[in-house]
Amino acid sequence: MGAGPLSARVAGLCDEVGPRLGAATGTQVSGVRRRLDEPLRVAIAGRLKAGKSTLVNALIGRRVAPTEVGECTRIVTQFRYGTADRVDVVRRDGSRLSLPLDDAGMIPQRLGVPRAEIGYVDVTLTSDHLRDLTVLDTPGLASTNTSVSAGARRFLFEAAAAPFDDNIDDDSAGAIAGAEAIVYVFTQSVRDDDVAALEAFRSVSARLASNPINSLGLFNKVDKLVGGAADPWPVAGPLAADQTGVLRRVVSEVVPIVGLLAETTEAGRLTAADCEALRTMAGLPVSERMVLLASVDLFTSRDCPVPREQRERLLRLLDLYGIGFAIAQFAAQPQLASGDLVRLLFQASGFPRLRNTLDQAFRWRTDAIKAGWGLSTLEKLASHAPRPEDRELLRDAIEQVLQQPEYHRLRLLEVAQLVSSGSVELPEPMEQELTRLALSTDPRWILSLPAAAPEQLTRAALEAATRWRVYAVAGASPAQSRVAQVAHRGFFLLSQRVRAEGSPR
Repeated sequence: MGAGPLSARVAGLCDEVGPRLGAATGTQVSGVRRRLDEPLRVAIAGRLKAGKSTLVNALIGRRVAPTEVGECTRIVTQFRYGTADRVDVVRRDGSRLSLPLDDAGMIPQRLGVPRAEIGYVDVTLTSDHLRDLTVLDTPGLASTNTSVSAGARRFLFEAAAAPFDDNIDDDSAGAIAGAEAIVYVFTQSVRDDDVAALEAFRSVSARLASNPINSLGLFNKVDKLVGGAADPWPVAGPLAADQTGVLRRVVSEVVPIVGLLAETTEAGRLTAADCEALRTMAGLPVSERMVLLASVDLFTSRDCPVPREQRERLLRLLDLYGIGFAIAQFAAQPQLASGDLVRLLFQASGFPRLRNTLDQAFRWRTDAIKAGWGLSTLEKLASHAPRPEDRELLRDAIEQVLQQPEYHRLRLLEVAQLVSSGSVELPEPMEQELTRLALSTDPRWILSLPAAAPEQLTRAALEAATRWRVYAVAGASPAQSRVAQVAHRGFFLLSQRVRAEGSPR
């Protein structure tokens, strides 16, 4: 995915000022420039055994990340696109040890380097899913420890300066620059230390990634809510909605999923033999099927035409809910094709909603997220540059970029973050309107006028601009007034765009 117009302009800024800076600051600006060309980085976080690695495999479309607790699950692992499959163990000194995937196509359990010497594991894969998304699998939070693990903290929090270390090669530098968005995985109920961890993850990246707008909650293993083969969705949907309300200041949304089904279907793990075994069990009498699906012990120990080893494999792939769902599909449609069953299981996992949410919440906003990250990083460099002339040059260049009308979107995202995190309180309808304005370029969606003509949209945008202007000068606190002024200009610019285009995008 190429750079969008906002991040491309920041990259141009780096190209313009980089050669005019001192050697140290110029090297740091070059690091920012390289990063702007890379895909969006999404970190998968959560406590131990929440199913993070299972989710990573589903996102990648291959079963590469080990899901059992082992050496590599305690270390940050980066998954990115490459022309060949490769595992590099990156030592803290920047040197690398290359390893092949194991016979099952997964990261080896033994990495061949003492754990204390490992910075992170860098995995490149030929998966198309990784062309526009780099996934970071972080070590789990201990159940009795409210702090982010030391490895995750080093990688995510302290890495902002790491890419500019002269002792680290370019690949390593790019890898440890932190994440721009967070998916936080939890199961069952949200605990106080989950909220504390999400608050801690806000410092992943300044300006845009460290706010609810670019943080997503993932309610995993919802099939465990009701147990056995029963349908969990009547419970999972309302519970996720409640959790979204509880976590609204730290995540944009909570999405419920059955991670194991997502991994099995997206990674193509269900074979024709597996499907035929399920079809065989679907042909059993209803009473026998009910007994089989009553518990894991009964499913594996009871006499059945399908061998025990095959049933144990199905449990590893689908668990009881997925098995019960698949058997019900075959019982209703005995001639159902295997491919159609896989598609139905994929739908039943809840993963399509997660994919859509990621597309809506993260990927299409990549340009603004990366531009915001780049500018905030350059601002930090300008504050700490050893030469006064470098500080002045960087600050002037940043200000010129920020004064361009299209960069008002970054200011909108910043104030929307203040409001969504609760730092600035607004009436709920205004908070929702501001969020729509910050998160979309579609005037019909922003203005809640799905069938409006351009003229009507222009009038509505101007009316909204006036409304925010009045609020800013009449009754708002100083903090609310600053937010309202940004929203006022945002709606005014929207009206100008709609009028100039004659029709919405």
